Amino acid sequence: MRNLILNDGNKIPIVGFGTYKSKDHEGMESVLSAISNGYSLIDTAAIYGNEEIVGKGIKASGVLRKDIFIATKLWRESLGYNSTKIEFKKSLNRLDLDYIDLYLIHWPANVKNYANWQKTNSDTWRAMEELQAEGKIKSIGVSNFFQEHLEALFQTSKVIPAINQIEFHPGYWQQELVEFCKRQNIVVESWSPLARGKVFGNEVLKAIANKHNRSVSQVCLRWIIQHDVIVIPKSTSPRRIQENMNLFDFELSSAEIELINDLPEMGFSGELPNIWPDRI
Repeated sequence: MRNLILNDGNKIPIVGFGTYKSKDHEGMESVLSAISNGYSLIDTAAIYGNEEIVGKGIKASGVLRKDIFIATKLWRESLGYNSTKIEFKKSLNRLDLDYIDLYLIHWPANVKNYANWQKTNSDTWRAMEELQAEGKIKSIGVSNFFQEHLEALFQTSKVIPAINQIEFHPGYWQQELVEFCKRQNIVVESWSPLARGKVFGNEVLKAIANKHNRSVSQVCLRWIIQHDVIVIPKSTSPRRIQENMNLFDFELSSAEIELINDLPEMGFSGELPNIWPDRI
């Protein structure tokens, strides 16, 4: 497994396992299956309602805590200094852990939902910086932050976010934001890597997949990691969990990368961090 080095010196696998919509016994079994297939990055969030299940799956795997990288997120309705401390403790308890490897602000405060969105994000971040200083979080980061949200945060932050997790997939990969993050030494992480399933009907992707004797999903995931972006595909199928990890014995050419880069918009969620909860 290839690792990326974060700006705080911590290492993170470039391929992880997403748990969105993974609940109950099936969710726990999928976590177990992922770990048994070599995944060590497990991504969850308070809003997913499955932190307890994820924690149980990790414990049941028998893998040492130090060998698992666990990420969870603070929901956008819980922003602010005090509520961040409260909600973090809840997540820690649900996961039944002593520390979290990566804690993210799931969505930024914005002008539509907070009277002073800059201060709300700043206060939230200050609480996370303190939790990191106390050793309760190894790395802190954000999710769905546009450049405007990041630049405002930089005005008061002591710690630069290690990661920005954003919607990134063929047909919608936010190139300018990605380039900005890389200039700031912020690692980008992809959510919705398969464009909500829209990639499977795309003829360009199917042709590239056929050429490499791979699935369309493997081509999409490989395209993402060749951009030095972390990917966290989710599945409850043991076969697909295994397939999504098999990305390191083939490589897309620069021409193929460009073909995928240039695909027209598809699979965009419509979710925009500067106007949530509305969708376009």
